[in-house]
Amino acid sequence: MDIEKYSAGPCPIGRALLKVGDAWSMMILRDAGQGATRFDQFRTSLGIAPNILTRRLAALTDAGLLEKRRYSERPPRDDYVLTDKGRDFLPILLAIGAWGAKHHGEGGIHRAIDTATGMAVYPIVVDRTSGRPLGEMALGIVQPE
Repeated sequence: MDIEKYSAGPCPIGRALLKVGDAWSMMILRDAGQGATRFDQFRTSLGIAPNILTRRLAALTDAGLLEKRRYSERPPRDDYVLTDKGRDFLPILLAIGAWGAKHHGEGGIHRAIDTATGMAVYPIVVDRTSGRPLGEMALGIVQPE
């Protein structure tokens, strides 16, 4: 992938994927959205190698999706907390999960629930102006001037 082309180019999808397009990064954000904050919590949940986790946490922090907060000086230990930018990505993850459940949901799968009601959440992505589901619209792209 031509990182320079997409990071400075006009496509917001390309720009965003450079920040969160890695599967490990998205799974870390998923876990952070469910309350994980510590290195060992992410490592245990994901079964990810420590060196990979360290790199992904650093990249997510550099991208402004997570914030590192020191909770112990000796030994030095940090929490990784979602920022507003990171929280804004959670609905995207839920939409990916809904797509995965629909098209790859064979067998038992996890479902998102509203913890206030206990009800299952079934995300859809809609246009803010019209309220119409994006998947039902014919979409085009307007080039920047």
